[in-house]
Amino acid sequence: MKIGLISLGCDKNRIDSENMLAYLQDEGYELTGEPSEADIIIVNTCGFIDSAKQEAIDTILEMAEYKKDKCKYLIVTGCLSQRYMQDLENEFPEVDMFLGTANYHKLPIFIRNMVQGQGEKCYVNDKDDRKFSPKRVLTTPYHYAYLKIAEGCDNKCTYCAIPNIRGKYTSRKIEDIVDEAKSLVKDYGIKELIVVAQDVSRYGIDIYGKIKLIELLKELSALDVEWIRLLYLYPEQVTEELIEYMASNPKICKYVDIPCQHVSNKILKLMNRKVTKEQIFNLVEMIRRHGDFTIRSTFIVGFPREEQEDFEELKEFISTARLDRCGFFAYSMEDGTPASRLSGQIAEDVKLQRQEELYALQESIMADKLKERIGSVVDVIYEGIDYDLQLFYGRSSHDAPEIDTKVYFYSDVPVEIGKIYKVKLQEVDGIDYFGKVEEN
Repeated sequence: MKIGLISLGCDKNRIDSENMLAYLQDEGYELTGEPSEADIIIVNTCGFIDSAKQEAIDTILEMAEYKKDKCKYLIVTGCLSQRYMQDLENEFPEVDMFLGTANYHKLPIFIRNMVQGQGEKCYVNDKDDRKFSPKRVLTTPYHYAYLKIAEGCDNKCTYCAIPNIRGKYTSRKIEDIVDEAKSLVKDYGIKELIVVAQDVSRYGIDIYGKIKLIELLKELSALDVEWIRLLYLYPEQVTEELIEYMASNPKICKYVDIPCQHVSNKILKLMNRKVTKEQIFNLVEMIRRHGDFTIRSTFIVGFPREEQEDFEELKEFISTARLDRCGFFAYSMEDGTPASRLSGQIAEDVKLQRQEELYALQESIMADKLKERIGSVVDVIYEGIDYDLQLFYGRSSHDAPEIDTKVYFYSDVPVEIGKIYKVKLQEVDGIDYFGKVEEN
């Protein structure tokens, strides 16, 4: 039987999908990227915010249409399934099986039972049941891969449902992570490892009694990789020791993604964030003292009780701090979270207006910052060809896959996908650079 899988949501969910594909491939299933060819379709869902839930529901309905033709079974897994399994069972009779955020190692058994008309329709699991697996079928281009070092979260931000969905923070052992990384390098020739967790900066504290991120990075740096990128670092755990280590290690990308979420001390307290506006400002200044770091962050607008003065405070921070990359999200009321029970909920049109205002401001800041790099020579990992522009494209070490700036370039010498080249940046168009490979 052929199995097709659609993975929605974050890079951590993508790794779960790659684990599932490996388990299924080991059982002899043939994998396909075309839903029209699949006997079984799996939708691995995200259920973090309203827009992600809607995307998941739309995708389930879209895939259900294939049951009119070749597809015999439709399976829904992941965060949305974990969070709303009983509701989904009633609303989607066309789905043959629901699975949460664990038990993926048992998926081949569950499928065998389903095909034989046995087993359950809903497999509820303990969200703290951890079965980390080094087995992967890589779904990224072979020159980079995500590497999950922990699952779950203990930060308990009042707006976030992740602890209810993914459970408590659970680190993997250093030796297990390094073994998986070695396999990725050996089997696929990975050049960039992207280290991910809900909170990378807290790595190891639950199993070693103290944070062990630097120790892990030292082990990973000994491997035959060019770049190591970290996603995501919570502000209260970003120490000067860590930034100094990142600055001194040539394999660590000088790129920090720090979700600040707000800067009004009133709102930060309501969010149960363990940081203040003053600490965020000091953190940004400290990082910049240690070199040419790209700083990315995310912010929530329209949080309950966010008054105009709180928004203006956030806007002033964006204008003053001039971060390299920012994402802005309109607050999404999530079932079962403390923030959903707060009074002073903000109207949707106000949220969207504030979001648009901040994006416009950041767009102007980013345009100025991009121009500052024109004329410089940067390392670029070559990723593909844009046939419309008749140019190669890739990313610098200052840019993460799928979310940041691209570098389009031409070359007078042959280039190979996945290799890193020196590119002189000649101009910028929108958020993308254009340049030329410098011959050595």
